[in-house]
Amino acid sequence: MQKITPFLWFNDNAEEAVNLYVSVFKNSRLLETARYQEGSPGKAGSVMTMSFELDGQRFTALNGGPIFNFTPAVSFYVDCKTQEEVDFFWEKLSAGGEKGQCGWLKDRFGLSWQIVPEDLGRLLSDKNVIKSQNVLQAMLKMKKIDISLLKQAYDRE
Repeated sequence: MQKITPFLWFNDNAEEAVNLYVSVFKNSRLLETARYQEGSPGKAGSVMTMSFELDGQRFTALNGGPIFNFTPAVSFYVDCKTQEEVDFFWEKLSAGGEKGQCGWLKDRFGLSWQIVPEDLGRLLSDKNVIKSQNVLQAMLKMKKIDISLLKQAYDRE
C-alpha cells in the first residue's frame, strides 16, 4: 500500500484528465469513481473523485470547482530512457497545453510535468566542469530535451 497519494484538484474536468493520463502511461488503470449525490456540493451524478494508477503510482482526482488552480511549484517528473519516450510524453502531455523550457510543460488542464531523459542528471553533475556546463548551456536553449544535442555538448571541450 502506497503511503502518500498525490491528490489533484480540478474544476470540473477530472474525468477528462484521468482518461488522458491513463491512456498515456503504460501499466495504468482507473481504480474507482465516486459521484456526487443529491444535496452535495456538486451536481448529482457527476464525478466527484477518481482514484487511478499511472505506472503503479496511485493518484486521486477531485472535481472541486474553481477554488484552486495548479501551480508549477508542484510538477510530475517523468524519467525517460530514450528520445522516443521523451518525444512521446512531450507530445501527448503538451497537446493543448503550454511547452516550457528545459523539458517543462503544462498539460491542457494546467498540471506541470517535467519530461526528462535519465542521463541528464549524470551529464549535469559530471566532475569535468566544462562538460557539465556545456550540457547546462545546451539544455537552457531547449524546450523539449534532445538527448543527442546534450551528448554533443558533453563531448565538446
